[in-house]
Amino acid sequence: MGGAFLAAAVLARLGGRIGLPTIPLFILAGILLGPHTPGIVLVADPHDLEMLSALGLVLLLFYLGLEFHMDDLKAGGRKMAIAGGSYLALNVGAGLGFGFALGWGTSEALVLAGVLGISSSAIVTKVLVDTGRLGNPETKPILGIIVVEDIFLALYLAALQPILSGADSLSAAVLDGGKAFGFLILLALAARFGTRIVGKLFATRDDELLVISFLGAAVFMAGVSEWFGVADAIGAFMVGLMLGSTTSGERIRKLVHPLRDAFGAMFFFAFGLSIDPGDLPVVIWPVLAAVAVTLVMNVLAGLAAARVYGFGAGPAANISTTLLARGEFALILATMAAGAGLDDRLSPFIAGYVLLLAVLGPLAAGQSHWLARVLPKGRAAEVELTPPGRAEAVPGRR
Repeated sequence: MGGAFLAAAVLARLGGRIGLPTIPLFILAGILLGPHTPGIVLVADPHDLEMLSALGLVLLLFYLGLEFHMDDLKAGGRKMAIAGGSYLALNVGAGLGFGFALGWGTSEALVLAGVLGISSSAIVTKVLVDTGRLGNPETKPILGIIVVEDIFLALYLAALQPILSGADSLSAAVLDGGKAFGFLILLALAARFGTRIVGKLFATRDDELLVISFLGAAVFMAGVSEWFGVADAIGAFMVGLMLGSTTSGERIRKLVHPLRDAFGAMFFFAFGLSIDPGDLPVVIWPVLAAVAVTLVMNVLAGLAAARVYGFGAGPAANISTTLLARGEFALILATMAAGAGLDDRLSPFIAGYVLLLAVLGPLAAGQSHWLARVLPKGRAAEVELTPPGRAEAVPGRR
C-alpha cells in the first residue's frame, strides 16, 4: 500500500514537471505496477485495494456535494434537468446505436449504452479541482449534469440487472427500480428540508470530532445507498450537499482536502491495476471509433448545455471537455457483463475505451481554449476561459 502511494506520487511529480494532469499518471502507475505488466508487481490482486478505492470515490463525490449548494439546485432545477437530459439523450443514444452497429448482441448493446453515455464523476471532480474551475459559472451545469447522470444511473442499473442476470420476472425488475427511486426521493427530501437539523448535529469546534463525524456520515450513507440499489457515490454526494450548506461547511471543505487527495489517488491507481494492456490490441479499432463518437457527442452536448444557460463558446468547451472522461461506472458494467457471460470482447473494449478517455479527458479539459476557438463565437469567448494560474492549491501542484 505504501509503495502504491509512493509510486503514484513519484509519477505525478514527474508528469507535473511537463504539465501533465495527475489522473492519467495515477492510472499509469497502477498499470505499470499491477499484475498484468511485466516487472515489479506491487499489488498482485486488484481486490486488495478495493476498499481504499471505494473510499476514494466516496470522498471525491462527497467533496463534489460540498461544492454544489442547495440554492444552486433550487434555482437551476429546470435548466439542470434539460442540460442533463440532453447530455444523456445524445450520449446514451449514441452508445446504444454504436452497440447495435458492432453486432455483438442486444445485451451487449444495452451495456455499451451506459459505458459510452455516462461520465466519470470521480474524474470530473478531480478535473474541476485541478483546473481551478470550481468557481466558474459553467461548473454549475457540469455538476447538474453529474447529478442527473447519477439519478439515471440508479434507474439504469435497476433495469439492466434483471436483463443481465436472466431474471424471468418483470415484477422483480420493477420492484428493484421502485426501491432505488424511492430511496432517491428520500435523499432529495432530506437534502431539501433537513439541512438545519443536520447542521446542529454536526456543530462542533473540535476539528477531530468534525472529521470523524462527516467521514462516518459520508461512508455510512454510501453503504446504505448501495444496499438500496443506488450508486454508493450519490449517497456521499447528498451528504456533502447537506453539510455544505451548514455553518460547518467551510471548515469541512478544508478538512476533507487531504483525505480526498490521498484516497482519490488510490481510486485511480486501483483503476489502473484492473487494466490488462495485452487485451487491448484485439479491440483497438472499435475503441477508437467509440472515442470518436464520444468526442462528437460531448461537443454537441456542451453546446446544448451552454445554450440552455446562455453561455458562449468558452464555457461550452469547458463543459464538453470536463465531462469527456469515462471511468468507475464503465468498470462496474464490465464486471457485470463478465459475470453474465456476455461477449468476451466486451471487457477489453471497456478497459481500452475508459483508459483512453481517462487520459484524453483531463488533457482536453486543460486545453479547452483550443476547442473554444472553433466553436461558434469562439474568438469573442476567449475571455470567458479560466485564466492561467487559478488552479486550486492541491498536493503536488503548489
